[in-house]
Amino acid sequence: MKKIITLLFTVTLFVSCTELEVTPTSFKTEENLFITQDDAVASVTAAYASLSLDPGEQSLFGRNLYFLTDMGSDYAAAGVSATNPQVRAMSSLTHDATNDRVQVAWRQIYAGINIANIAIDNIPKVTGSEVVKTRLINEAKFIRGLLYFQAVRLWGGVPIRLHEPTSINVENLKTPKATVDEVYTQIIKDLTDAESLPATYPSNEAGRATSGAAKAILAKVYLTRREWPNTILKAKEVINGDYGYALFENFGDIFNKTKKNGKEHIFSVQFEPNQAGNGSSGNNFQATSFTGFTATEPADIISDVALFYDIYATGDVRRDVSYKKQLLNPATGTLYTFPKPIFAKYLDLSNLATPSNVAINVPIVRYADILLSLAEAINEQSGATLEAHELVNQVRRRAFAKPILTPDATVDLVGLTTTQLTEAIREERKKEFVQEGQRWFDLVRWGTLVTEIKKVTAKNSVSERNNLYPIPQSERNIDPVGLPQNDGY
Repeated sequence: MKKIITLLFTVTLFVSCTELEVTPTSFKTEENLFITQDDAVASVTAAYASLSLDPGEQSLFGRNLYFLTDMGSDYAAAGVSATNPQVRAMSSLTHDATNDRVQVAWRQIYAGINIANIAIDNIPKVTGSEVVKTRLINEAKFIRGLLYFQAVRLWGGVPIRLHEPTSINVENLKTPKATVDEVYTQIIKDLTDAESLPATYPSNEAGRATSGAAKAILAKVYLTRREWPNTILKAKEVINGDYGYALFENFGDIFNKTKKNGKEHIFSVQFEPNQAGNGSSGNNFQATSFTGFTATEPADIISDVALFYDIYATGDVRRDVSYKKQLLNPATGTLYTFPKPIFAKYLDLSNLATPSNVAINVPIVRYADILLSLAEAINEQSGATLEAHELVNQVRRRAFAKPILTPDATVDLVGLTTTQLTEAIREERKKEFVQEGQRWFDLVRWGTLVTEIKKVTAKNSVSERNNLYPIPQSERNIDPVGLPQNDGY
């Protein structure tokens, strides 16, 4: 039987000669899909593309995952420009199993997993270098592991699908929900295989998964699992490995499109101008955070100024990178003050007029995250050691534009108890990772989601059910027995 292949993009990428480019140019069928090494490369680039492209829909990391990980947390909310009732339900945490944002996220994650599966299954068949083929398979495993890591945290136990479908028969497509432990076992296996990827690539191949990226995601996996020794092991391999990772001296450089894939960017989803020819398939954050120099409220807004914008100490540069209270209007030359601070990390200040041209990557894991993750694991395992303090202080020094590796009594944390350092790490993450898809995951793994979200008046319907999202009803309609619903939905 001919196998059914969907969403597999043929892309312009060649081994060791071209930068990662995720704009699809055509579709291929099974008959001419996997013959040469270039076909293998194209299949893996299609897996990368699943993170940033979805023609006709906001892409997974281009904004759609934001509804669950950010708007579903305490700091982000739906503004008046967000007229979709499904989005507004996500913001107020009144969503149910029919919510289309939850359904789209599930579809996008499993579409990416399926594309990775197709690559993993078929690359061994092509002609070409065995070294390159092994590398490509492990890149696909990295993407599969990353996507399953999103899925297990969002929904708990989910179906594990490791091969492309060979039939369109509904009964054959059913895959019962695996346990959380089973899903994590598969994630760890995929990412462990991906640890054999190259440490670096030539600059013209920036954006590909590396061994450092695999170790960094593994550190996050173990942190989520509260496996402190493994977290410490993997985080230190990232920090001490021959990767060249470091904090940018300037916090704003993380989101500077001219400094993509720099020393702090361990792995980022790649976005280009006019990606796929329309803004909905690229990074959609500027279009939904900035509506122009008017009082019109954007679709994505800060939920509570006092709880988030006002918490930054004087001199903490992260506030004015993460949010903008004022912007110079280039048309009038005047400084415009917004009624409420707007999200700003993904604003291209040189090109505010054309949101589809925004080419700012979305970080998945960066060096500051690994420093804070390591500090958290050390503090949980051994208490508030000097090492744990120093890891946090490096992030704090950069936040206040101080030399990162030089102790500074004006900003350094010293002599904290374990409990105090726990709270300090949580506060740093709150300030550091605005709109980076971290907040909801952090609150859930700390067990503080309900407590923290209840502080936001507009989100007081939060309950323990919100520690997971509902299995989409469209999926349960196919297999209600194999996909039991999460509690509270």
